[in-house]
Amino acid sequence: METVTSADGTTIAYERTGRGPPLVLVHGSAGDHTRWELFGVRERLAEEHTVYAVDRRGRGESGDAPEYAIEREFEDVAAVVDAIDEPAAVLGHSYGATCAMEAALRTDAVDRLVLYEPDLVVDDLLDDLESRGVLADLKTRLDAGDDEGALVRFLADVAELDPAEVDALRAAPNWPDRVAAAHTLYRETVAPREYTFDPTRFESLTTPTLLLTGSESPAYLRASTDLARDSLPNCRVVVFEGHGHVAMNTAPERFVEAVLTFCRE
Repeated sequence: METVTSADGTTIAYERTGRGPPLVLVHGSAGDHTRWELFGVRERLAEEHTVYAVDRRGRGESGDAPEYAIEREFEDVAAVVDAIDEPAAVLGHSYGATCAMEAALRTDAVDRLVLYEPDLVVDDLLDDLESRGVLADLKTRLDAGDDEGALVRFLADVAELDPAEVDALRAAPNWPDRVAAAHTLYRETVAPREYTFDPTRFESLTTPTLLLTGSESPAYLRASTDLARDSLPNCRVVVFEGHGHVAMNTAPERFVEAVLTFCRE
């Protein structure tokens, strides 16, 4: 793993593979850079790109800070991009897609964005999770050291994956890495309350952008994608029909082809 120092002094790690134009991969919650290894996704992307798979702060080989703020994550992605000596495409998933969007406002070195369901519309979701006791249960499990139980609860009730999708993740070789990152789940679930998405800040962001979404994804994620579409002046949308929030797992060939086709343009 290679590292870069973010704006607040935190060390951010990334793994470089492949050869070609740079492509930075920013994972979502409940994982680390290894999530891209599933189903040959990173290997296939690396056939055409130099891939920089990031460990977001607090997991893998990246450092952390005593206090958490979502803005630091935006700076982390920008720091990785700026460490590359040429403009880079950035692919972000979920929470990582929000980080990628914001990073593009913090550096001029992002030449393309691929955003898979950034989580921009979450107030109703968080109210629902709070009323059903999901947030309290997540915190209780994590405080008790039940990281795996917290991860399963998060995947089922926050990411809204169906049981088969959760079982597939549990059977994957990087499940222990997901469990090891579970301590970040609660903070990332509640952090969006402190983040206000302001569409006017993105009016001048002309970076070519591909928005990805699943027809079966949770309503709040589809609404978030719609908001991003309406806010970004140079974007298009690809819908994975019959798939949800993790089409890179359930339709990896379609996912990779959508990304590569866009990046070739």
